Amino acid sequence: MTDLTSITVILTILATAVMAATAAIQAARQDFDPFGATVLAIVTAIGGGTLRDLLIGSSPVFWLQDSTYLYTAIPIGLITYFIAKAYNAKVGQRLIILLYIDGIGLALFTLVGARVALSHDISAINAVILGCITGAAGGMFRDILCGLQPSILKQDLYATVSLIGGTIYVFGKDYIALTTVLIIAFFVMIILRSLVIYKNTHKAH
Repeated sequence: MTDLTSITVILTILATAVMAATAAIQAARQDFDPFGATVLAIVTAIGGGTLRDLLIGSSPVFWLQDSTYLYTAIPIGLITYFIAKAYNAKVGQRLIILLYIDGIGLALFTLVGARVALSHDISAINAVILGCITGAAGGMFRDILCGLQPSILKQDLYATVSLIGGTIYVFGKDYIALTTVLIIAFFVMIILRSLVIYKNTHKAH
């Protein structure tokens, strides 16, 4: 396994776990039962990558080639769900936690999506777009299944943050060491998303 492949796999597993956790927290907030929470965790964790693979014609899609991602999403989703249900959070507290964790998932899956797109000889601009789709689609599917307006449709820079991070990675990798540019892109997205969440949550109070 090459270093690039290893990095992609590691990032995908991390992103899968993070997005499954966000789904479980949302499931707890919406009073889903454990089965519903598991379904939501799976859809959220693999949704973005599945859409990406379908768009680039990669078959079978990533989670059919390697069951690790399902084996990650299901237990993480269930464990997080039960923790969230047991957690006596104040009004809105679980939502804030969800938003910050979701920002991590967005950043990770954006980098994964862009990396996979480039490995299929997709152009740089389209790789940035596919990175955004990979990063945002899972959360969008989660929100739709919960009957909520997807974050990507709101004025909270959700897609913009992903596009900025994807651009840094795709266009910076030829000039900066791979690990370094991945770290830079990741933290830029985390910082930008955290600033937006902080501003929005404090504006609401």
